[in-house]
Amino acid sequence: MPSFLTKKRSKLITAAVASTLVVGVAAMAALAGNAGTSMLVRTQQQAAKARPGGTMSPAQRLAGFDRVRFSLGEVQSRDDVAAAKAVAVKAVAVKAVAAQQTAARTPSGSPIRIAQQMLGHFGWSPSQFSCLYPLWEHESGWNPAAENAGSGAYGIPQSLPGSQMASAGADWQTDPATQIRWGLTYIQGRYGSPCGAWSHEQASNWY
Repeated sequence: MPSFLTKKRSKLITAAVASTLVVGVAAMAALAGNAGTSMLVRTQQQAAKARPGGTMSPAQRLAGFDRVRFSLGEVQSRDDVAAAKAVAVKAVAVKAVAAQQTAARTPSGSPIRIAQQMLGHFGWSPSQFSCLYPLWEHESGWNPAAENAGSGAYGIPQSLPGSQMASAGADWQTDPATQIRWGLTYIQGRYGSPCGAWSHEQASNWY
């Protein structure tokens, strides 16, 4: 074969290899958006420089693909971090809304008034207050700071120990609403209703 044909064939092979590299890079860059496009431009420039000097070695082609893969991985990592941050921000917003809604539902006023309003939250009729009032009047006089010096029972419902009421709120030592919420939860779980607790109190002098 004439030498000029060999040189011509070598150039054609070089051009074909460079074109294949560019096409492969273009396909990968399409998945990564602008960052991948930027990497494609740089790889095209490197391929263009390689053509006049001769054929790119397998190591050079592999290095080019590795650089593209690394760039695409960085883009994906940034997207994952951004998505995680968005989820965290949304969770904080949802929690804030829930806290606001809870605050709006929390009754206010005197301890007696708060208890009357909370009865419905537990599915009880207003008539249950006729049992709740004497129960806690006997236990604490409806005083949120009442403390039994002998047993250590504390608050309006005389929780024993008083720290149990922390499950209803960190302000269990001072907030009547927190104490009442805990007390009604306790009554519901143990006696079913204030009248059930009051019946036990009358029979045993404790509930």
